[in-house]
Amino acid sequence: MNKPVRRIAIFTGALILSLLMQATWVQFVRGDELAGHEKNRRVAIAGFSQPRGNIIVGGRPVTGSTATDGDLKYKRTFTDGAMYAPVTGFSSQSFGSSYLEGVNDKLLGGADDRLLLQHPTDMLTGKKPRGGDVVTTIDPKAQKAAYEGLGDRKGAVVALDPRTGRILAAASTPSYDPSVFAGNTKKDQAAWEALQKDPDKPMNNRALRETYPPGSTFKIVTAAAALENGLYTDVDASTDSPDPWIMPGTVTRLPNQNPNAPCKNASLNVAMQNSCNTVYGKVGSDLGKDKLRGTAEKFGFNQEYFVPVRASKSTFPKDINKSQTAMAGIGQGSLTATPLQVAMMTAAIANDGKLMKPYMVEELRGPDLSTIEKHEPEQMSQAVSPELARKIQRMMEDTATKGTGKAALIDGVTVGGKTGTAERGKDQKNLAWFISYAKTSDGSPVAVAVMVDPDDSVPDDEISGGRLAGPIAKKVMRAVLDK
Repeated sequence: MNKPVRRIAIFTGALILSLLMQATWVQFVRGDELAGHEKNRRVAIAGFSQPRGNIIVGGRPVTGSTATDGDLKYKRTFTDGAMYAPVTGFSSQSFGSSYLEGVNDKLLGGADDRLLLQHPTDMLTGKKPRGGDVVTTIDPKAQKAAYEGLGDRKGAVVALDPRTGRILAAASTPSYDPSVFAGNTKKDQAAWEALQKDPDKPMNNRALRETYPPGSTFKIVTAAAALENGLYTDVDASTDSPDPWIMPGTVTRLPNQNPNAPCKNASLNVAMQNSCNTVYGKVGSDLGKDKLRGTAEKFGFNQEYFVPVRASKSTFPKDINKSQTAMAGIGQGSLTATPLQVAMMTAAIANDGKLMKPYMVEELRGPDLSTIEKHEPEQMSQAVSPELARKIQRMMEDTATKGTGKAALIDGVTVGGKTGTAERGKDQKNLAWFISYAKTSDGSPVAVAVMVDPDDSVPDDEISGGRLAGPIAKKVMRAVLDK
């Protein structure tokens, strides 16, 4: 072979080798990265090439799929979309997915490896598995009672089964219909942009992702801390609680919402019934930040949860003085909580102090209805002893029958309740809270937390947990009990 031909052969061989190396790099090293790239249209085409599996509530699907005219053949549909949006989230050809739609995207879309393992012949034939289903814990009657109870007001409701941690309802208002931007048309784009600009933020999940001062609902935790740490042992004995009471290190008097309430040296029980800030603020201050925070953390504060949707962390602050600890003792200051967290602490008291991990998915199943994964209830902590929890139950039940919690009473059922009015500072309306549980012969099947964020049409003197939030809690409990 002459010299020029040899050079051409070497050069051609080098080119072929570089092409092979590049092909190997693209297919095997960067294959997964390129396959999942947001600009890879083939991924979207494959993802919407068939109907998705469904999200199931009460034995019935609240989602579906409908054919389109584009290359993305199917788009998502939602039944009662606004009511279930805090649970299902959205699945959009243009904007991705969220909440249960996002967490279970591969299963619903048929790309979960567990679906292939169920039908190994599909791997040989190249047939794409149909999507599986997500079976939720949501009680449709409770969810409807929560959503309709909130109505056109801004707020949130969470209902739990204290015995298992099952989330029975998770409502947030105002809400949105995920169907309106499920496609990829100009109309879908406009609907999405309108929701992003809406000042009421309907896409915010107030039940799981937004935190607020819990107000006087937190007094059940402060009472638990006082009893657990031996500050007081008898809930009916007088406390050392002057009225008026000046917060430590300040000249500021801590006011009671009702100036005529019998709060001076009131027992923990009477102070719960009348929501006495002077009593529970001083209890918090006397306990100190570390003891109060320690009890709060047993109830779930300062932790992030996945239910499996991520829930925001509720925070009990670390670096606070005695005066600030007093404010934390009444659910104010820099203390914040999600409605889920407030429902969790209520459920723990109702369940004799045992806090169960909250969860929203009962089962994942294949398209042939076979079980792929089933959730088992899991205990998070023993927040307080059963004996101590029963003392707080009696206080909450006395609050429902004799005090500020009468709005949640149900004939023939033992109900515990507690109101809360949370201040948020200048130029902001107070929040109205209500927590409650109901007891039957089988224990407590439901605990509820309701938060209402009133608008300017509600006069300040009409903002109270009993008036605005209590009736909603009652409707949700009844929906569960009637079942």
